[in-house]
Amino acid sequence: MNKLLACGKIASRAPHRVSSLFGSFSISRSVHSIPFATLEVEEISGSQPAEVHNLVQGKWTGSPSWNTIVDPLNGEPFIKVAEIDEKGIQPFVESLSRCPKHGLHNPFKDPERYLMYGDISAKAAHMLSLPKVSDFFTRLIQRVSPKSYQQAFGEVYVTQKFLENFSGDQVRFLARSFAVPGNHLGQQSHGFRWPYGPVALITPFNFPLEIPVLQLMGALYMGNKPLLKVDSKVSIVMDQLLRLLHYCGLPEGDVDFINSDGKTMNKLLLEANPRMTLFTGSSRVADKLAADLKGRVKLEDAGFDWKILGPDVQEEDYVAWVCDQDAYACSGQKCSAQSILFMHENWAKTSLITKIQDLADRRKLEDLTVGPVLTVTTGAILEHINQLLQIPGSKLLFGGEPLENHSIPQIYGAIKPTAVYVPVEEIVKDNNYDLVTKEIFGPFQIITDYKKEQLPLVLDILEKMHAHLTAAVVSNDAHFLQEVIGKTVNGTTYAGLRGRTTGAPQNHWFGPAGDPRGAGIGTPEAIKLVWSCHREIIYDLGPLPKHWEIPPST
Repeated sequence: MNKLLACGKIASRAPHRVSSLFGSFSISRSVHSIPFATLEVEEISGSQPAEVHNLVQGKWTGSPSWNTIVDPLNGEPFIKVAEIDEKGIQPFVESLSRCPKHGLHNPFKDPERYLMYGDISAKAAHMLSLPKVSDFFTRLIQRVSPKSYQQAFGEVYVTQKFLENFSGDQVRFLARSFAVPGNHLGQQSHGFRWPYGPVALITPFNFPLEIPVLQLMGALYMGNKPLLKVDSKVSIVMDQLLRLLHYCGLPEGDVDFINSDGKTMNKLLLEANPRMTLFTGSSRVADKLAADLKGRVKLEDAGFDWKILGPDVQEEDYVAWVCDQDAYACSGQKCSAQSILFMHENWAKTSLITKIQDLADRRKLEDLTVGPVLTVTTGAILEHINQLLQIPGSKLLFGGEPLENHSIPQIYGAIKPTAVYVPVEEIVKDNNYDLVTKEIFGPFQIITDYKKEQLPLVLDILEKMHAHLTAAVVSNDAHFLQEVIGKTVNGTTYAGLRGRTTGAPQNHWFGPAGDPRGAGIGTPEAIKLVWSCHREIIYDLGPLPKHWEIPPST
């Protein structure tokens, strides 16, 4: 067993049954201690590799070719993924094509399915609340996207609470309509939320449970038939989650699940022509999809996320702790991670940087509070740091060195939490701006400071950014908050002393702003925006006025 799994609990294999309002769940099927599971997390290894399959037209399938995923902690081949190539996409194209544009259900068609999905959500939430099941997914996340047990468990917890939120009648409430009186007796206009029908969603590696589940369920709630693709490095998590959903009553033909490379998926989308595609990932791929799919997309793309510390200095230890969490939790591999910190001159005079460094130094590979960087190599990060240090006045504040005594394969990054100082007046210069605001998806941040009269310069820097996902304005100064919030656009912005850039609980909207393609996640508003469109039905039933005659031509 991988020694790093010791930071989590090992699930007991003792068989038992769990009774609930939803019936009796057997926890004793086969050799596995969880009824839907096809693997034991701690046994995944080179000698016992796990397998990830595809789901199409209600059937789990393999593939003529299998892609091998290596353990990000030691490089050992430990997961085999049945990847579909361009020759194998036809069943997926046919499956999406069978779904009509009016969806699998809508307010006029099979409304019982709204209730069905409320029941599925309730059962799935109950399953994820069981310690054995939540521990199973937490440890599975750790195996493929290494992060601390608490960070991985946070994904499971948010997902479970989301499913609770949409239990019972809450799914049909998403399709709530409205009516407006017409011009004459018998006329009324009704606005309905309508599904797109065949849809697709593509999600990244860094949140292998939370992002795909929340978006997938939103698509299903509104009556769509989704095709799901998750980054193959972590798709084993959704393989197992889909089996849980089937166990909880999800019709096996409602969702298709594919493993493929990006080129194959692009070809599939062009041939299947889904009515809407949700993409979470890099801005480069997002823009290509937007062009290829003629704008029928919703995007939650990259985020170079900023935090501004206002003039009121207080609770220094707390602010330092949040800065460390925002920049370095999950090894900085969050689309909401703190990319740049602007300190008011009053904060620059404190020991804040030293305290952030002390907190960053506590992070270690043994408990996965820092770990492999899955999209940027160590060499690429060090090269970026060296380029930044060529800017006049720049300096390395801490970090900037590879991790030591590890077996992380060279295809991944392994670097200590790092911060580089760049003077604010240098950042705004055209020849520096793109370099400074380049997103490094790892444990890395830019730190700068500004004087009171330089706040307009800071706001100019924020205005030039193209990705407006998360932000934080850390201040209880009401006038300062009004100034910054009023002149920025980030879709999820925390304001106040406890402001942060990371954290997407199930009770608030998470998504970018300033782009009509922007997607949201987590809330009823997000689900309706992304996974449904507006349809207006105008009832005009009469009666006609007495003695009506054909009027003159107009």
